[in-house]
Amino acid sequence: MTDAALPLWAEITIAVLVLAGAAIALLGSWGLLRLKTYFERVHAPSIIATMGCWCIMHGTIVYFSLQGEGLALHSLLIALFVAITVPVTNIFLMRAALFRARRAGSDVPQSLSRSTASVERDS
Repeated sequence: MTDAALPLWAEITIAVLVLAGAAIALLGSWGLLRLKTYFERVHAPSIIATMGCWCIMHGTIVYFSLQGEGLALHSLLIALFVAITVPVTNIFLMRAALFRARRAGSDVPQSLSRSTASVERDS
């Protein structure tokens, strides 16, 4: 790595991307506090985590590519991991919450697998 300063356009681009990622994460946290039920709250952090991560990832790619000797894609692996694992984890958490709410007798949407099974029996 070199100790040379980055051009102004690069510093501005990196700052905007990192600040945008941080602002998006802040909005997700605000949505987490503002929404009332678990089923409403679960969407804000999952979507926001992915969007904020991608903004910060683009900023790190620009920074490390300009500081190094070529295109630095190591942060892309982190962003891909987050983009794959966050939605999958969100789906599993939602299914577990729906199962638990149905068992407790809460007013939640009916299971799709049960409704198709009852339709087939009625035919």
